[in-house]
Amino acid sequence: MILVVAEQRDGALNRASWEAIAAAQQMAGSLPVSVVVPGASVSAVAKDLSQADVAEVLTAEHAALGQYTPDAFTMALKSVIDQKKPTFVLMAHTYQARDFAPMLGARLRVSAVTDVIGISGEGASATFTRPMFQGKLTATVRATTNPVIVTVQIGAFRADAARRGGSASIASVDVAIDTAAIRQQAEAPFQEAKQAVDLSQAERIIAVGRGIKSQDNLPLAQKLASAMRAELAASRPICDSGWLPMERQVGSSGQTVAPRLYVALGISGAIQHLVGMKGSRTIVAINKDADAPIFEVADYGIVGDLFEIVPALTAELEKK
Repeated sequence: MILVVAEQRDGALNRASWEAIAAAQQMAGSLPVSVVVPGASVSAVAKDLSQADVAEVLTAEHAALGQYTPDAFTMALKSVIDQKKPTFVLMAHTYQARDFAPMLGARLRVSAVTDVIGISGEGASATFTRPMFQGKLTATVRATTNPVIVTVQIGAFRADAARRGGSASIASVDVAIDTAAIRQQAEAPFQEAKQAVDLSQAERIIAVGRGIKSQDNLPLAQKLASAMRAELAASRPICDSGWLPMERQVGSSGQTVAPRLYVALGISGAIQHLVGMKGSRTIVAINKDADAPIFEVADYGIVGDLFEIVPALTAELEKK
């Protein structure tokens, strides 16, 4: 059995949970896939997840799970795993998962394979590919413990690839949580700044690179983003220069994204940037260098001057 841990907050499902379901379905083979949703009140989220082509959806409800703490989540999931005895436990590599997944692995005394970008094989023989040294190398990993804790990189698997159309049963599972053993005090979710944005949830992204030349030219990209109802993002040099805040950075040292549309303006396509956006459904690249590596992953490429092409695109979009 493969157990997928879905993530929700205040009754809203994190879209990355569908990516984890897609990964589980891909590797399942003869293993059934179940989904568990921890929280204080998760019936609506469970109903949404029951549309997935999975064996069952489990609700792990407890008052201590109303606000996230690593101790409470670890105790709850250990309780579920002890009861269900899965071969693999999959979840999206979100900020929350990377906080408690190592603790869960240590508590169970099993292996944790994190930030997975690819899965080969099926069932118990599956192997996992994960980046190392900021994406400069990749490692192929096979864990021998049972279960194996696996987190999948956001964007490595497409949410729309998750098979739906099912009518999975929904069942509650009792979880044992010793509230006296919770060492953390729940606080409001961390935000870097009032205007911080979670690019991993964006449907469309306009990203700028060094080809934009100057901070004074950023309004050109912002105008296109506004016309497309997209979020503005950037490669690392732009954020390092202070032209855009760090929460707008895409890449191995920034955010990993998988929007429906990713438009790269003046981005050469260094590997550190590509690992953060290559899971995008459609990639459009605009660059005057015909040999730029970005064109190797682009679905559509325009070789030309972005200072001529972007205003023309914006003008056409504004007409509509």
